[in-house]
Amino acid sequence: MALSPDLVEILACPKCKGPLEQVVEPEGFGCAACHLLYKTEDEIPNFLIEEAVPWKVESTS
Repeated sequence: MALSPDLVEILACPKCKGPLEQVVEPEGFGCAACHLLYKTEDEIPNFLIEEAVPWKVESTS
């Protein structure tokens, strides 16, 4: 069961409350401000700050 686009649009980073970007590989949600990735396992996102991993934001320019 994938998350609906409407839900993904309103998700916020648990740490800084900023916007999250859906990431395909590794699967999860990334915060560009905190440089954290909240992984998704078995289609369930884990938004525990303690379990987030460092995330290198890809430059789009």
